[in-house]
Amino acid sequence: MNPAVQGYTAAVLDESPPDALGALSRDVAAVDRLVRQNADLHAAMTDVALPGRARRAVLADLLGTKVRASAARLCAFAAGAVHAQEVPSAITWVASRLRQVAELDGAAEELLGHREARERVGGYAAAVFEDLSVAELETVEDELFRYARVVDATPDLRSALSDRDLPAEVRRSVVAELLSGKVHPATLRLAGYAVTGGRPRDTVGTLDWLVEQVADARGWRVARVRAGQEVDTAERRNLVERLSRLAGSPVELQVTVDPALLAGVNVEIGDLRLDATARGRLERLREHVMTGGWTDLGFGRLERAVHHDDAVHHDDAVHHDDAGRTGNDAPHEGTEGS
Repeated sequence: MNPAVQGYTAAVLDESPPDALGALSRDVAAVDRLVRQNADLHAAMTDVALPGRARRAVLADLLGTKVRASAARLCAFAAGAVHAQEVPSAITWVASRLRQVAELDGAAEELLGHREARERVGGYAAAVFEDLSVAELETVEDELFRYARVVDATPDLRSALSDRDLPAEVRRSVVAELLSGKVHPATLRLAGYAVTGGRPRDTVGTLDWLVEQVADARGWRVARVRAGQEVDTAERRNLVERLSRLAGSPVELQVTVDPALLAGVNVEIGDLRLDATARGRLERLREHVMTGGWTDLGFGRLERAVHHDDAVHHDDAVHHDDAGRTGNDAPHEGTEGS
């Protein structure tokens, strides 16, 4: 199963009270049946033309208040984290994992390779980040960085956290004893899972990698909006809702008015760029016109105009050649040329 889905599921389980696990498991099992039995939903979730973020938003909107919020989160994340064809099996895995934990009181994380283990920790972190503000993310980023430096500079601590012979929960308790009450709760959760979901011998590397993930998450929390005119309250609310669904977490707007854009908005969030300004549309039209040519059918691509001109020149040459033929010069039907 996709390691990020494993980590995200572990984070949601950590947040869920023991007496709520049974209900959570039943909700996800119901979603699993729905995705497999509803032909339209199954087709939408397995549509390779639909980006992962779009699949996540669609499923989150569809589930709404029909199931528990934690169940909707889990299924929506799974739908966006895997390839389209794998969505049904990913949700089935989540349902199976929840049932296993609810019935057997959990099971240890399986040992994964270096890259997969980091992806699993990243999935866990994605769930933790969802409830944090931009300011809290900045705090967590700083605390994780400082903690990683302490571990790296303390051989005994690094050795204890990297000891594969120590049970994972023992190593996690070492982290708790060191950090409890001294850092943000999210920092404690991430540092603890780094030694249970990650590779033991990669503790410092995983912590440094987590610092990068926090920075990326912070980038997706701030949407930089350039608008051609003032954005009113209703428009702001609409933008926040749409961008939050796209990012999978609450988004804060930073709006700058730029009259040169004429109208509409230009949005930068994470590594995504959305240009819905009048200036942008005019620039795209200008590019189309400058790289095209005028034909009797209107504006077309330059290549089409060239083909049109070539065809005209060819026809002129044929007419000219035919006009220059006289009598015996022109071939007659039924005769062969020498």
